[in-house]
Amino acid sequence: MPTLPLPFDRDRILELTQEFPTPFYIYDEKAIRANARRLISAFGWCSNYRNHFAVKATPNPHLLEILADEGFGADCSSLPEILLAQSVGIDGEKIMFTSNDTPVSEFVYAKDAGAVLNLDDITHIQSVETHAGLPALVSFRYNPGPLRQESGNAIIGNPEDAKYGLTRDQLFDGYRELKNRGVTRFGLHTMVVSNELNSNSFVETARMLFTLAVELSDTLDVRLEWVNLGGGIGIPYRPEDKAVDLESVGQGIEAAYNEIVVPGGLDPLGVLMENGRVVTGPYGYLVTTAIHQKKIYKDYVGVDACMANLMRPGMYGAYHHITVLGKETAPHNTVVDVVGSLCENNDKFAIDRELPEIEQGDLLVIHDSGAHGHAMGFQYNAKLRSAELLLGADGAVRCIRRAETAADYFATLDHGPLDALVASTSN
Repeated sequence: MPTLPLPFDRDRILELTQEFPTPFYIYDEKAIRANARRLISAFGWCSNYRNHFAVKATPNPHLLEILADEGFGADCSSLPEILLAQSVGIDGEKIMFTSNDTPVSEFVYAKDAGAVLNLDDITHIQSVETHAGLPALVSFRYNPGPLRQESGNAIIGNPEDAKYGLTRDQLFDGYRELKNRGVTRFGLHTMVVSNELNSNSFVETARMLFTLAVELSDTLDVRLEWVNLGGGIGIPYRPEDKAVDLESVGQGIEAAYNEIVVPGGLDPLGVLMENGRVVTGPYGYLVTTAIHQKKIYKDYVGVDACMANLMRPGMYGAYHHITVLGKETAPHNTVVDVVGSLCENNDKFAIDRELPEIEQGDLLVIHDSGAHGHAMGFQYNAKLRSAELLLGADGAVRCIRRAETAADYFATLDHGPLDALVASTSN
């Protein structure tokens, strides 16, 4: 089993556990910044390129602040996500508000904030006009359905089965209606894959949107300012997987741009994306301690993290590589399930995984947890969400989200006897 690099060693983590008990997340600022710059560089040919970081991937303002500093916008799907973006200076049209089944109040706030309204359904035109007033700039999310040559994937679904976006016919009707109602600025968006490792998929998405943009212009005299290709660039969770070549993706989309957009008379056309996973995912780690061993029909290693800290393995059967700190070069001579303590049998980080022999007290690092990790946490079985730490570019570590306490869990309740019990546990 290959050894994956880590920005820290066992001694450093042991030191941190004196102040921050496991489980906790730790993110590598230096690597995140370098990766953000790599993504921007891949689209250096486009004068109006911007990645709107998918806030849902890692909704921590300290990380968003780093990405804002690198020139990123924000992809938001709820009011709190907009607030997170605004708190770090991402505002106005640097916020892309893409939501489905959206409360009217959130449309109102997003419009007043100057965010781009990326509408998911044609009926939202009337809803926004009635309750918020239509802004000058509006975008639609396109769902190509069976018109897309490639299918989607397990996370986002096949386009024709997915709940998102407008059909092709609705798209043309929608832009026509917006134009008739006085909207003067337009964008176009799609999102058809998630965690995709096939570079060609993103080039084909670009070709689809570029072609559609030209058709909209020719048919409706609608001039799009930009197309948003969505996100979905995956990361190599498995050691044998290959990372997406960002430079190759950028070059492929540039070639499609020169082939379709330029002769179609739409140059300059902005190119936006909303990647989250590929930006922070490889550079976040869940650190947990082995606290129990069990041998019945299978061998189990119980850790102090659980599915409430990282649900992807239990929800999707997703693979996350595991390193046992201090045993990086030891033989992987045991086969175990690595499990948490939830009363659910899918609470497993690994199944039949070959690992070094693990003893109680060993520290395990679950790799590639920097996106859709802590963010997807929940509180089933009254489990408390873990702390988040940041390994700064200067090598110092600071806490950017404290661990939850029992008082946090009960904070929305009003029950005197319970309040007294909680108070007693904190003494």
